[in-house]
Amino acid sequence: MQAYSMPPLPSDDKRWRIVNGTMRRHGYNRHALIETLHTVQSSFGYLDEGAIRFVAKSLRVPLSQAYGVATFYHHFSLKAPSKHTCTVCIGTACYIKGADKLVVAAEKQLHIKAGKSTPDGNIALMTARCVGACGRAPVMLADEELVGLIEPAQLLEQLERWTVND
Repeated sequence: MQAYSMPPLPSDDKRWRIVNGTMRRHGYNRHALIETLHTVQSSFGYLDEGAIRFVAKSLRVPLSQAYGVATFYHHFSLKAPSKHTCTVCIGTACYIKGADKLVVAAEKQLHIKAGKSTPDGNIALMTARCVGACGRAPVMLADEELVGLIEPAQLLEQLERWTVND
């Protein structure tokens, strides 16, 4: 039986040592796939092709399985995060109070559909089923900050600030 040889770390970036530590803690066993991908996501902000290939090879899982896990779970992202994220709640209370108008206004101003990012990667427009602030409906998250009782004009002003100041 031939001894297993770990692939070299993809770069000198210290974050790869954190990822390698997660795999080492689990004995480079294939059951560590989800936790290792989570460590990559936490360390780098997303999973790129090189990272998925490295993890698959290190844990001796088929590349298709690593991609399957990375694309199945909503938590994982295969593209770099945008600098800013505008998340509009479209839960029942928010929808009744006009969340659909917020989404339409943002899509029109940014020239993208919800779930996408601007071509420059500056702003991502997302929707959420419920953010748990129904009493302040309609609600949006400007990056991670909750803004309740939001009007379309306020949302557009925030998007403009992000566009002009970045």
